[in-house]
Amino acid sequence: MPTNRQILLDNRPDGEATTSNFKLVTTDTPALQDGQVLVRHHYLSLDPYMRGRMNESKSYAQPQPLGEVMIGGTVGEVVESRHPKFKPGDQVVGMGGWQEYSVVDGNAPGLLRKVDTTHVPLSYYLGAVGMPGVTAWYGLTQIIAAKEGDTVVVSAATGAVGSAYAALAKARGCRAVGIAGGPAKCKYAVEELGFDACIDYREHPDVKTMAKALKEACPNGIDGYFENVGGYILDAVLLRTNAFARVAVCGMIAGYDGAPLPLQNPALILVNRLKIEGFIVSEHMELWPQALQELGTLVAQGKLKPRETIAQGIESAPEAFLGLLKGKNFGKQLVELI
Repeated sequence: MPTNRQILLDNRPDGEATTSNFKLVTTDTPALQDGQVLVRHHYLSLDPYMRGRMNESKSYAQPQPLGEVMIGGTVGEVVESRHPKFKPGDQVVGMGGWQEYSVVDGNAPGLLRKVDTTHVPLSYYLGAVGMPGVTAWYGLTQIIAAKEGDTVVVSAATGAVGSAYAALAKARGCRAVGIAGGPAKCKYAVEELGFDACIDYREHPDVKTMAKALKEACPNGIDGYFENVGGYILDAVLLRTNAFARVAVCGMIAGYDGAPLPLQNPALILVNRLKIEGFIVSEHMELWPQALQELGTLVAQGKLKPRETIAQGIESAPEAFLGLLKGKNFGKQLVELI
């Protein structure tokens, strides 16, 4: 069995996360038992939710245990199998974590899924045709309930979730407006992802200027908002919402370091009769097949063209993860492990 390099959570952040919170170790991969599968990971997914798991405070998911492999989605190849459903060479997606290999119980529901790479590249199953894509699909279709003619907005517009959101919104006849950081990302959002407009939050660093930019980009107001960031951007969006607008709350990356994120004008929830709903996409597994089918079709048709930022080697994961939290990535952030 191969040796396996892993990254553990060594200690919890005090405020901002740093590379010293992680520890790289090398271990021996255990021999397979009946029903188990050995997977060699090709790519590791890095996602903002991982920052929340590093804290010990109460959240929607259990904290990442200290001294254990960091949680994370992976895609790779079966190299050895003692389970009849899997054979060497199968391409699979799972939650193998920050390591080069994983030993998976082939009988456990949802832990390992075979994927078809004929029309969809393997890495896309961690982004556009994976958890982030399904996240965008669920927020847009189940909470925002987007319909033709709606104006829908998303923050972190050029990330893995936002990229899929644009394609899904345009497929439904919506006006899609993104919020992203920097002129290059905004240009990409409009020219390649298909957003009708994109606002550079770096040029609009407060509620007043962001609200003005949103008014120009959304002349008919905002019917649906997908929240990834929080803070002043949410305050500005609420000022521009129409009556009965819907807000899908997926993440609040502005508050992941532990500081509270106050809301400036909560009376707008009543004034505009807003529906605001937080969600965790893993609690809605029954809808994943429907979402994945639409996302895979959009990729195959060339209507969803996600970009990827790829770091090399397991040792690069902590630095790449910290860069993701600061918006240094362009599109989906991955680590290539082979």
